[in-house]
Formats: sequence, C-alpha cells, structure tokens
Amino acid sequence: MRVSPSTRTRRTLPTVTRSATLAALAAPALVVCALAATPAPAVSQPVAAQPEVEAQIGLFSAWLEGQIEIRGLPGVVVGVVAGDDLVWAQGFGQADVAEERSMEIDTRFRMASHSKLFTATAIMQLREQGRLRLDDPVAEYLPWFAFEQAAPDDPPVTIEHLLTHSSGLPREAGSHWTDLEFPTTAEVRELMAERRAPFSPEVRWKYSNLAYTIAGMVVEEVSGMSWADYLQQNIFDPLGMDASSVDEPDPMLATPYGSRMPDGSRVVFPFVDARGMAAATGLTSTVEDMARFVSAQFRAGARGEDRILSTASLREMHRVRMLETTWTRGQGIGFSVQRVDGELFVGHGGGYPGYTTNTLIQLDSEVGVIVLTNTNDSNPGQIARELMSTVGDAVAAATTEEPDEVAWDPAWARFAGMYGREGRGRTQVLVMNERLVMMNPWSSSVGNPTELEPVGDGTFRIVAPTGGGPVGEIVRFVEEDGEVVRMITGDSYVMRIR
Repeated sequence: MRVSPSTRTRRTLPTVTRSATLAALAAPALVVCALAATPAPAVSQPVAAQPEVEAQIGLFSAWLEGQIEIRGLPGVVVGVVAGDDLVWAQGFGQADVAEERSMEIDTRFRMASHSKLFTATAIMQLREQGRLRLDDPVAEYLPWFAFEQAAPDDPPVTIEHLLTHSSGLPREAGSHWTDLEFPTTAEVRELMAERRAPFSPEVRWKYSNLAYTIAGMVVEEVSGMSWADYLQQNIFDPLGMDASSVDEPDPMLATPYGSRMPDGSRVVFPFVDARGMAAATGLTSTVEDMARFVSAQFRAGARGEDRILSTASLREMHRVRMLETTWTRGQGIGFSVQRVDGELFVGHGGGYPGYTTNTLIQLDSEVGVIVLTNTNDSNPGQIARELMSTVGDAVAAATTEEPDEVAWDPAWARFAGMYGREGRGRTQVLVMNERLVMMNPWSSSVGNPTELEPVGDGTFRIVAPTGGGPVGEIVRFVEEDGEVVRMITGDSYVMRIR
C-alpha cells in the first residue's frame, strides 16, 4: 500500500556499480545504478535483488518476452526509477534484426514527443529567470505568429496555451508523417499564415505538434540559442545526460521498424530529421538518460546543480491545467496527468517513424518506469502500465517506509459520542476496527466515514480522500471533570450532546 506524500519517507536505496550488479544478478543487458553525480558505494543487496522485486522482475520479463515472441516485436528496453536511482534496466530482443544486434541499455532511441517535456522544461526555466510569463501572448516574442482564428473575437494564443495543448491550433505543420520530410523553421513560419485553428483557445484539449514547434521557437528567441544548444547547456549537461542529442544520426540508434504487415514483414525506416519541428519530436536518448530526467522530477529545492527546476515549477508542470472533454485525463505543463486504478500518474508517450516510447511516473512513491521500442505497433503505454503494476509497485514497497503508527489506546473509546450545536448538524464519533471515525448521522446515505488518525496524546488528524472539509487538520477533545465536553476541529468546535 502506498502512503501519502505528507506521511511517507524514502528509504535510502542500496546501489551498486554496474560491474558489481551484473555479477550479483547474472543478467545480460541489465543494470542497477545511482544517477547522482557521485556514485554510491557498492553494497551486498541492491533493490533489484530483493526477493519481491526480483520475483516481479522475473514475472514481468517472462510476460514481455512472450509479447515479443507472439507479436514479432524487434526489441524493447525498459527501466524502473526510484528516487535518484535507476534500480533496474534491461534490453529485450534486438536493436537490429538483420545484424542480430541485441538491445542494450545504452541503445539509443528517437524519443519523439518526449521532446515536449524538454521544451516545457526550457520554458519554465526561462520563466524562473523572469524572461517570460506563461500568460504572455506568443506574438510578443514571435511577431510573425498569425493564423486564421476559429472565431473573430478569440483571445490571443499564450505560451501556456501552447504548453497545455489548449491553443486550438492544428495538430501538424504539413504532411511530414506521410512523406517523412519535416519542414524547416522557415517553412513552418510560412505555413502559419495558411493555418486555421479548429478551436478557440481554452475551449478544449487538442494535441498539437505545431504548438510545441512554436514553443521551441519561443525558447530560441528568448534565450538567443538554438533549441538543441539550449537543451545541451541547461538540461543535458546539468543532469549528466551524455547520450542524449537532437536530430543526430548515431550508430547506437536502434534500427526503426514499421508495423508488422499481414505477411509478417516490417519495413525499415530511414533516419528522419525533425528539422524545424525538433522541439516537438526531435530528441534522441537512452533509458539511462531518461531515468536521469525522471529523477529530476522528484528533487525538491531551488534550481541549481542537478535540480533543473524549482519545486514550485515542478509542481506546476505536474498539476492539471486542462482536462479532456471526457474528464478521464488531464494535461499539465508538458506532462500528461492521469489516474490509473485510482492512483495519480504523470508522464508522456512518443511516436516516430520506427519508434514508440512511454514514460509513467508515480509522484507520491517517487517511482517511474520507462519503455523504449523500435517499432510502431508495440503499444509501449500498455507495457509501461504492466511494468509499473509489477516491478514498479514492488520497488515502491521496497523503497518507501510506512510511517510509524500510534498504537490504538482503548481509552480513546471515551471520545465516541454525538457532537453538535443547537440548530446545526450532528457529527457522530465511532470506534471502528480500533480506529476513531467521524460520520454525519443525518446524511441521506451512510457514505464513507472520515478517519481520525492518532498523532499524539489524545490528538488526531483528519484523513479524507478529498479536500472539501477540514482534511489534514488537527482534532482535539476537551475534558472537564473527567468528562468529554467538546471536540475542536481546526478553529471550530462542537459540544458533546451524548
């Protein structure tokens, strides 16, 4: 069971050098390592070798190998991150089928739309420096930015609109997914004058590669650097992402394969330069480098060294800013925000000719999973969910300490009773399974009682799934002459009636 961010603490992770880990686990293409700048000393049992984690790795690996076999997938690389550490990573299948080149953890992939997370991070860095505001109209920085609006009285498109897919702009800037010829920056500028927005800003969530292409141009205009140079200096170098680049052919790249045809064949795609749309889809990286970026999402404090953004900016990026019309998924700044089996995750996916990728991050447990594939029909989102529900959950349990619970004191039963004020509602305090709970006996339904979590000598904290009431506030019971007479919640109180 995962604990809330207000009560959970992270256990110090055992980490080992790569050679020690490979010897300990005897697994090819597998690594357990620290992502911090200074490697941690080797220890006897890394997280990946703990019994339950190791068991879940075996279970997931067997399933993934079966998927590769039955679906004829070329290859997959996966990684699991906990806090500052890549606790497990492994390559499955082949990076190049014809050459029988195995997938390794240093195999490189086109990360496609993961690029948007880096563009959004760059914008937030520039905002922290006071060089732009999220509510600034884009045209303040790019005077040529003009298009046919969905309605004549539409407000101007802002930087935040671009980052939250709420600009209403078209999805693309040409036929590049068909002819594999991405436009240059100059061609994107020319195309803008011909574009018509299907929707007004903030009317609905609409994914747009064009919007992030424009956001990348804002980064270049404000910083005075190319998008690639900005990322290198302000994100790659601080995080130690030495294997990441923008639109560079590389012999370490996995060979990109198309979807499997009915006869079992797959086309091999050429290297495709994203050119002027690199800020939307041009990143190349590895599982180890992406793990460093995932770990950066957990680091609290002011920006500096390996903290590429302040805590406040990270929280903004991870918070829902725009909802899909179905209310099933939200959009943060760069990050997709969604609930899976009642738990909140942020992340992103990516698709490029011959590559599909997915990253899923559970912020409360500080665990993330990364899935990189070299084909277009691998469904990395499904693989990521399976990886999180098996290995990810086991790693979370192994690296997150449950808070010390205050043992039940039978004397607390004296606080049970009815509380209220004349002419007001009623609050019933009950004992349930050695826990004090509160409920409204006058409610039209039983509902779910609110738990009172003991925190000290006769003092309790309100625990509830929503923040509509005094959740998180302290409850105290006042006694006079040995009798409970009053219950104080935050700044309010009610009298005991019986």
